[in-house]
Amino acid sequence: MEWVVSLPDRLDSFLAREGRMLSRAKAQSAIEEGHVSVNEEVIERPAHRLQEGDRVEVADEAFSAKASTMEPIDLHLEVLYEDKSCFVINKPAGLAVHPGAGMGEGEQTILHGIAYLFTKERLAFSSESVLVHRLDKETTGCLLIAKDPAAHAALQKQFEARTVKKTYLALVAGIPEHTSATIDSPIGRSGTNRTKMAITGASALREAQTAYRRIGAADHVALLECDLHTGRTHQIRVHLSSIGHPVLGDGSYSNALSERLTDDLAIRTLCLHAWRLTFESPADRKNHTVTAPLPLSFSAILKKLSIPPVDA
Repeated sequence: MEWVVSLPDRLDSFLAREGRMLSRAKAQSAIEEGHVSVNEEVIERPAHRLQEGDRVEVADEAFSAKASTMEPIDLHLEVLYEDKSCFVINKPAGLAVHPGAGMGEGEQTILHGIAYLFTKERLAFSSESVLVHRLDKETTGCLLIAKDPAAHAALQKQFEARTVKKTYLALVAGIPEHTSATIDSPIGRSGTNRTKMAITGASALREAQTAYRRIGAADHVALLECDLHTGRTHQIRVHLSSIGHPVLGDGSYSNALSERLTDDLAIRTLCLHAWRLTFESPADRKNHTVTAPLPLSFSAILKKLSIPPVDA
């Protein structure tokens, strides 16, 4: 379930009033168990302050009597990094990270695959303490998973403090004028379509910065390396679209050129990849950088355009 905040409020109070919770205590429990995210970041503090325009999402597990259980399904998830506290998987396109509103009955999610990995390694699985952040359904790449509640809390603090470095690769329509630049444009919920974000005609604009560097280009298509300085919903997609260079395969923020190129190149999914993730592991307190190889479909487009592949 998902809501957009219209007035500043405490997270637990908001859910008790708007979120189909039976009581404030139950709302607090759902938050503390990791079922609630704000602007795609898991929040476990009931007193977290919401601002106008924030997107609050509650996973379906919060309304289930068996919230901590999930059927293990072997989704053949690629594990890119693992230690005693966490692991990083290479998320494929087309799979939601967790069950949510609008999904079909029995639809598989990344959580089902994570449950399988936990079962395989004889780890205690609890859906409340594994997800630290989210990726959109069609976005691929690095997804960090905690192995236990202590690791989950430690990693979540890093995301809240913005010490985790997230680098994406994006194929965009058109070639940006500048080789590198930082887009500094506040983002808010669209005033005309509440499922979209915008930088104009939006409510409750919040600061957002995306740095990009052009690392390849050919035939009206550019390959960009993008670093998020903030973590707003759809930030890269909105920012790149705002400067006239939408991500290919993005039906929500497209323009005429991106739609034509998406058709000409037979692109079937969003060309946005969570390429690198740098974080401090709770296991050894050292920084680790994990790189996710590009999906075959993404690499095939680069080859078709004769854009050199990126270094690992």
